[in-house]
Amino acid sequence: MGCTQARPEVGLDPHRHAIRVNQVGYLPANPKVAVLCSLDTTRVREFTVETSDGRRALGPLPAVAARPFGPCASTHRLDFSAVRGEGHYRLVVAGVRSPLVRISRTAYASLGDSLLWYMRQQRSGYNPFFRDSVHKKDALLVDHPTREGEFIPVSGGWADAADYLQYVTTSANATYVMMMAYREAPDTWGDAHLANGLPGPNGVPDVLDEARHGLEWLLRMFPEDSLMLNQLGDDRDHAFLDLPTTDSSDYGWGRGGPRPVYPCTGKPQGLFANKNRSTGFASTAGKYTSAFAIGAQLFADRDSAFARRLRERALVAYEIGRARPGVCQTAPGRAPYFYEEDNWADDMELGATQLFQLTKSARYLTEAAEYARLEPVTPWMGADTANHYQWYPWHNNGHYELWRGGGAAERATAVGYYREGLERIGRRAENGFRIGIPFIWCSANLVVSLATQARLYREMSGDTRFVDMEMAALDWIFGANPWGMSMVIGIPKDGVFPRDPHSVVAKNLGVVLTGGLIDGPVYRSIFQNLRGIHLFQPDEFAPFNVGHIVYHDDMGDYSTNEPIMDGTANLTYLVGALARDGARVAP
Repeated sequence: MGCTQARPEVGLDPHRHAIRVNQVGYLPANPKVAVLCSLDTTRVREFTVETSDGRRALGPLPAVAARPFGPCASTHRLDFSAVRGEGHYRLVVAGVRSPLVRISRTAYASLGDSLLWYMRQQRSGYNPFFRDSVHKKDALLVDHPTREGEFIPVSGGWADAADYLQYVTTSANATYVMMMAYREAPDTWGDAHLANGLPGPNGVPDVLDEARHGLEWLLRMFPEDSLMLNQLGDDRDHAFLDLPTTDSSDYGWGRGGPRPVYPCTGKPQGLFANKNRSTGFASTAGKYTSAFAIGAQLFADRDSAFARRLRERALVAYEIGRARPGVCQTAPGRAPYFYEEDNWADDMELGATQLFQLTKSARYLTEAAEYARLEPVTPWMGADTANHYQWYPWHNNGHYELWRGGGAAERATAVGYYREGLERIGRRAENGFRIGIPFIWCSANLVVSLATQARLYREMSGDTRFVDMEMAALDWIFGANPWGMSMVIGIPKDGVFPRDPHSVVAKNLGVVLTGGLIDGPVYRSIFQNLRGIHLFQPDEFAPFNVGHIVYHDDMGDYSTNEPIMDGTANLTYLVGALARDGARVAP
């Protein structure tokens, strides 16, 4: 890998050809692939790698032609995995140069803590970003046969996205995955904030402080064995673009008054013309169970009384799910949109695995395996499309937990389930970006889950057949996509990331919502048919929005550019694992 002066190359128009890279960087030992996206059917044969000062470091290397994707009429994969030395480089194809590429074992160090900045900004109850409490009047019970209008104190948790609705569906999953992220890589998390989110260490990793904030809200949302709550607020929230501190939404009790809280009923819900398709309790009960049960394990030595309370509620929630199978979907308001979750066995499987790890009772392992057989593969994997949040969570952590706690039979079964899902995606991923997901609303969440399941599969089995797809999904999130856009706001600080997200906090206060994972690109048909979408500015990515999927860095496009709390939390495991990988490599 000797360095000689690189010769200038000419040929491609940089306005029609772009080299897309992971802007955060690459670990020295990991595969490293960039993608040449061309707006025409150009074919190239080779590329070179230069140091940051323009000297040739490697090459020429073969540029491997792959199938077109979206606006990219042709794509080429540029594999520079042979470069392992830490530093900054550029890839060059016929005169087109990439952005600087970082190779470093610390590329992902502390990145997980950056994601937590956004989680703290999304807090309800006391919000450290505003240094004030928000939504203090939550909430009045609705859609209950005997207790309609009763005040239930449920302030807390996180706003789901740029609006201020709150759902157990997404919040319990977010709480779980942050605790999983800590459990799997405890040494990668910092302690720079107090439990209330204000600056200052408190002897507790910040990721556990954030998870506890979620757990405390979930306990308030399940206050009694006979009252399992599922949703706080509805889309009447959308009538005003307010800051959370001045939220003037009117739910019938005056502007800025109390918000409604919806219970699980096991029946279709919706106070207006639109109804969901709820059939039971298990999807929500299983999520409560898994969050409470892993929390009981992680907080046992830190706060035994809190851990005992979590254990008790986990056991109760699980039995409710056993007794009331089916889905508890979120409730629509004036618009027909809601989280159309149609699966629940995955939630009960994850809950059962955590109860097995908590109690060591063989009953829960047996039942977890039974639930796993009901949904071996998360159904969106291999599908062309799906309804909004139809199969959620986007990957089934229950299979991994079944593998962790089970014997040889359970382990082999769990590995096989993950492999089948990845194979289904792989059959759709022969394009240059190796992306085989359906581009439904919140596609970035699917990409993160793809990378997570592929990583877990690799750790479980030792099989590396999906590593290219795993790394491609990670790279996509951080910039190796047709738009060259990191899908995480503010990361990296000097990179290309959303500057105009769909957020009144960002717009009115001019702040960068660091750590917020945006929804990500969608099918053009979705963008064109959702209500209330219109671009406020000329489309800066117009040349790259000519295909079947689109992305807009524009406040007006809530379908692609809205930051999402659960997606941000979903990413914590992945970046924590990468930080751990980097730390294990000797300098």
